[in-house]
Amino acid sequence: MTAYLLKRLAVAIPTLLILIVVSYLVMAAAPGGPFDTERALPPEVMANLERAYGLDRPLAVQIWRYVVSIVTEFDFGPSFRYTDQTVNEIIAQGFPVTLTYGAWSFAVAVLVGVTLGIAAAVHHNSVLDYLAVGVSIGAQVLPNFVMAPILTLIFTLWLGWLPGGGWQGGQWMYVVMPVIALSTSFMASIARLTRSSMLEVLNAPFIRTARAKGLPRRRLVFGHALKPAMLPVISYLGPAFVGMITGSVVIDVFFATGGIGQFFVNSALSRDYPVILGITILTGALTILFNLVVDLLYAWIDPRIRY
Repeated sequence: MTAYLLKRLAVAIPTLLILIVVSYLVMAAAPGGPFDTERALPPEVMANLERAYGLDRPLAVQIWRYVVSIVTEFDFGPSFRYTDQTVNEIIAQGFPVTLTYGAWSFAVAVLVGVTLGIAAAVHHNSVLDYLAVGVSIGAQVLPNFVMAPILTLIFTLWLGWLPGGGWQGGQWMYVVMPVIALSTSFMASIARLTRSSMLEVLNAPFIRTARAKGLPRRRLVFGHALKPAMLPVISYLGPAFVGMITGSVVIDVFFATGGIGQFFVNSALSRDYPVILGITILTGALTILFNLVVDLLYAWIDPRIRY
């Protein structure tokens, strides 16, 4: 397993460096600049601003300084628009918010999705199966930009049970609706994957042999079928987890949670390139990390992969 881990790290580290360089090149190729306004600044002022932020240097030098700053000091530089704040401080302010409701969304999506999928597969072609499939399809067609206003309409405007926005330190009443809105579509995908994978495993020869030997259903499902059936689900959980813990632009903007999704939108509109780069690199690094975790889980579940 150690050799397999080192091999995956040898691929992950260059991938992250390539992501940083490509992201910087895309930012530099975008038309306009971070200090462009409706009223053009005097050339002297523009030159001083570019000199202060190092934008007057050649592009190769800018990229090299940026990569070295990240690798050696984990410093994403200052923000162009948020006065007296660095990108690290902005991420430190917004990421705990998205991590909180994203982790809860992931837990809800996995728990409900896997449960629905297993129940539908074990009771194939029954009322429970049809109900689970119906719930999954209904949740799949309700993405977060649809669920968010529906939840606000019902629980805030009609019933008055929950606040329509804000965060207030992550109190439970401010977390419920973002978690439901974010986890719904992921839960549906997990349920469908679990059901189809479990059905395939339950029809495998080794399961039929175990059933013929008289093993009880509980031991058959959880002791023999669940582990191989989780392989396709685990491959989906890595990117899904990153998608949830890095937040959603819709969730952050609609519920005004103050997560990094809202900072990303504001920075894109104001051309605050360091913040955009920092959040993009954070998302990419987490994606690479959790894909690595998924690879290790695959190797642990199926020893053929590590060989």
